[in-house]
Amino acid sequence: MNNDLYTKTAFHTSCLFTRNYSTSFYSATGLLAPQIRQAIYGIYGFVRLADEIVDTFSGFSQQELLEQLEEEYQEGRRTGLSLNPVIHAFICVVNRYHIDDSLVRAFLGSMRADLTKKVYHTAEEINRYIYGSADVVGLMCLKVFTDNDPALYERLKKSAMKLGSAFQKINFLRDLKNDTEILDRSYFPGVTRQSFCERDKRHIIAGIEDDLSEAYTGLRQLPTSSRLGVYLAYVYYSKLLEKIKKTPAHTLINKRIRVSDFNKMLLFTRSFLLNKVNLL
Repeated sequence: MNNDLYTKTAFHTSCLFTRNYSTSFYSATGLLAPQIRQAIYGIYGFVRLADEIVDTFSGFSQQELLEQLEEEYQEGRRTGLSLNPVIHAFICVVNRYHIDDSLVRAFLGSMRADLTKKVYHTAEEINRYIYGSADVVGLMCLKVFTDNDPALYERLKKSAMKLGSAFQKINFLRDLKNDTEILDRSYFPGVTRQSFCERDKRHIIAGIEDDLSEAYTGLRQLPTSSRLGVYLAYVYYSKLLEKIKKTPAHTLINKRIRVSDFNKMLLFTRSFLLNKVNLL
């Protein structure tokens, strides 16, 4: 990727987005090889900016802002430059790692859905949304991790999508209060704020555990330059799911669950040591 001052500043901006919006994810990226870490910042900055538009910029025309983001991305993709540093960093990653535009379009499609669709009634509907909002982000990252090795990318593609799906569904459970109260969204078919119960929670968690199991098989095959960082993100989310599993449904719908900083530090240390002795 280009190392001119503007591009370096653009990636630094995306790094700030990552650090300020997700301390857990930022910690995990610290275990990636430097070149890979920079590229992941570029991806995260772009997807976070789109997510902020549809989730928090309610006092503005969110539709226009999202359209502007997409137009600036497309123009930057054409020219190789964007005056928005977050978009510029993302374009550099897209070009360096040959990320297919269909992945970006699918992601932006799910972001547009967040502006208009509040309730998902069928598995097909929510699976389509999760593909665009999470699975394709996992595939973008996999493009970076496999560094233009098409055979390895194809072999790990399904696992990367499963990991993206698992992370997204865990986020849905963690954010039930905010999604249902503030954003008025219901991502789980047949589940409402009023009806959510232990049976619903167990059913959803069972599906997530299946996704995580398939994802783990793939992450163990990642190159050493990315394996530990991805594994740390995996154990963070697994720990969060464990806490959600122990939380009663009526509490979960009224309280956001998180992993303490102390536990995150323990998970970081344990993951690092397991990697040192080649036991991941």
